[in-house]
Amino acid sequence: MKLLNDPSLRQSFDALIETYADLLIGDASPDAVEKVKLWALYSHIHKTMPALANHWNASHPEAKLAVRELFEDVKALNERKRAQTPPTST
Repeated sequence: MKLLNDPSLRQSFDALIETYADLLIGDASPDAVEKVKLWALYSHIHKTMPALANHWNASHPEAKLAVRELFEDVKALNERKRAQTPPTST
């Protein structure tokens, strides 16, 4: 797969994820980027395969709590960033 094997493409994609994290939560540090990656992946799984997410949640209650904390943290960071950013006129 080209995205995995081409360093230039991978660097470009990593920059996209960093920009997304910065726009979403106002932080593009490595920890913040990893947090956003986990949030986005779990969110996608939950929306596209809810039965899988429910099964995993039931099998891993401690991890379910950790995911909930992650979602609450990302939500709070996003709300704080949105409160600091003036709205754009359309």
